[in-house]
Amino acid sequence: MSRRYALTDEQWSKLEPLLPGRKGHVGMTAKDNRLFIDAVLFRYRSGIPWRDLPERFGDFRVVHTRFSRWSKKGVWERVFKILSADADNEYAMIDSTIVRAHQHSSGGGADEAIGRSAGGLSTKINSVVDALGNPTPFFLTAGQASDLEGADALIPQIKANALLADKAYDADERVRDVLKQKSIEPVIPFRKNRLNPPDYDKVLYKARYLIEHFFGKLKQYRAIATRYDKRARNFLSGVYLASTLILLA
Repeated sequence: MSRRYALTDEQWSKLEPLLPGRKGHVGMTAKDNRLFIDAVLFRYRSGIPWRDLPERFGDFRVVHTRFSRWSKKGVWERVFKILSADADNEYAMIDSTIVRAHQHSSGGGADEAIGRSAGGLSTKINSVVDALGNPTPFFLTAGQASDLEGADALIPQIKANALLADKAYDADERVRDVLKQKSIEPVIPFRKNRLNPPDYDKVLYKARYLIEHFFGKLKQYRAIATRYDKRARNFLSGVYLASTLILLA
């Protein structure tokens, strides 16, 4: 059997104790959590429709239904947060990346983090990474939304001595003032139209490449580089799962 995109034994040993239905866990015991996780990973890594899952994973409808159920219950987010809890908080970085939303992902209703811009349908993944480049929280917005919408949601969750960000986050009330209240140093270049531009640590700012590297790893998952999920909740769950595997790499 091909193990392409599948969990390694080491990754599985760290994931297994965190999943529902594990041995000794209250409630129904899962038939095969590892096969299920491998099926979801295969779908997100390869970018195929759920119905095209190889037969070895079983009925694709069962896999998709279970994935959606775990998304609704917050399983993927909870597992990710457990594994990302031991962050290096010397400093953090915030940024966003835009992914194209496939036409099949539209029609999911309002508030599904899909917007229409000059490039077509898109979703913006807003993220924070720690000083090692490891992901921490995420927030989805429509592709045309300002980066400050992501900042409004993510900055209150940051625990770090300094925050690195590009000029898109150079806003006093929504960013710098909030960071000051949290005793976090802003390492943010200023916009050209500032009359009294604040200084920032230019040497430390060079470390911001780490968040770009993370986005590069995340987009190796083809069903994240292009969004096919109608529900923002399911797409974000895919982001959590991919990020979990990045942490376990």
